[in-house]
Amino acid sequence: MDIYKEISDRIISQMENGIIPWQKPWVASGNAISHTTGKPYSLLNQMLLGKAGEYVTFKQCQQEGGKVKKGEKASMVVFWKFIEQEDEETGEKKEVPFLRYYNVFHIDQCEGLTSKHTQSLPDTAAPDASADAIISDYLQRSGVKLTHKEGDRAFYQPVSDCITLPSRRQFSQTAEYYSTAFHELTHSTGHASRLNRLEKVAFFGSEAYSKEELVAEIGAATLVHHAGLETPDSFRNNAAYVQNWLNVLRNDKRFIVSASGKAEKAVKLILNQ
Repeated sequence: MDIYKEISDRIISQMENGIIPWQKPWVASGNAISHTTGKPYSLLNQMLLGKAGEYVTFKQCQQEGGKVKKGEKASMVVFWKFIEQEDEETGEKKEVPFLRYYNVFHIDQCEGLTSKHTQSLPDTAAPDASADAIISDYLQRSGVKLTHKEGDRAFYQPVSDCITLPSRRQFSQTAEYYSTAFHELTHSTGHASRLNRLEKVAFFGSEAYSKEELVAEIGAATLVHHAGLETPDSFRNNAAYVQNWLNVLRNDKRFIVSASGKAEKAVKLILNQ
């Protein structure tokens, strides 16, 4: 049996039933967010603040009936504001960006405020010896580094040859945790020192980026199946993710065939076959 063809055919079969909604498999955690809106700050502001949790301005704290503790120091967040200006020579009006900042306090620095947006983590994804062995063996052979960080991102960084995953506690399903891990492992096989598949010019939403996402997700679905962890929900989410990227590629299912062939090479490298 050609497992790669079977996985691809099953994904196509799922998609033929219509649009499948994709669900992010983990609960976001570890971000600095606005206490007022619940929205996470930009990556730059995450770095400036340095601590996860909810933040308020001095005024927002007062409006909610709280007060900043004596002696507490504010942290700075920045944002771009566009201001309309008129060119003195041409009279043409244009919007010019200005970098602005304001001061915020973590709610731990305030009295009378309680968290409004912090979600408890599912902590229900269980370790699996078979899947862990696949990951450990590949990491030792390849030299790829894997770190876990509570947050809202899973990614592979070719420059550092490092995979970053959310913590297992953020996942509700075992299969979804390992599917995410296997997805990033598959990306890492494209490094120039391995299968040399990753294109330097690829950017989010481009054809090259979309094709690589298909390869990684088919690889993930295959490895989850190989480890005996597949569930109807996890496979449906694999198909939904593939469908999302196929939409970028004008829903041309021929790309699945090409991606399946590349995924096969990636999986065999991960499994040391």
